[in-house]
Amino acid sequence: MEVLMPEPQIYVERTLAIIKPDVIDKEEEIEDLILRSGFHVIQKRNLQLSPEQCSNFYAEQFGKVFFPNLTAYMSSGPIVAMVLARNCAVSYWKELLGPSNSLRARITHPHSLRALYGTDELRNGLHGSLSISSAEKEIGFIFPEAILEPVPTGQRARDYLNLYVKPTLLAGLTALCKEKPADPM
Repeated sequence: MEVLMPEPQIYVERTLAIIKPDVIDKEEEIEDLILRSGFHVIQKRNLQLSPEQCSNFYAEQFGKVFFPNLTAYMSSGPIVAMVLARNCAVSYWKELLGPSNSLRARITHPHSLRALYGTDELRNGLHGSLSISSAEKEIGFIFPEAILEPVPTGQRARDYLNLYVKPTLLAGLTALCKEKPADPM
């Protein structure tokens, strides 16, 4: 009987997920839901942000009425930050999160994470990047050691594979076939 193997996937899109202070006790449950939704956790970090760090992280929200409450809330306790990867990671993560207002999410997206774990518009349980560019910026902020190089897609990716990866694999596999080692490992 032939065993069907799924085609290997390369997850090139990443997004930032943050479990906020008021739902940190649900970390394992939330991470399980994330993994069951097809995401891979690339990096994970437990930390507590200072009010100044929160102000820098949410700088685009500066001047809005809720900004002081947001920075106070996000610095009120520990958080868990994760870099998630999968195809279309940003859009799938936003879909899984649901609307930013947890009260609205309970009505319009009752199975979303914010409907399940959030309490109101400010304390919505989780953070998600709004776009690929904001994900790169936010990942760099939380994980400064992360290497975020632009990942080629489409024809550029095929060209890269044909130019660099395939010749290396072909040479290595050819050498392995010629050697025919008794114990290849």
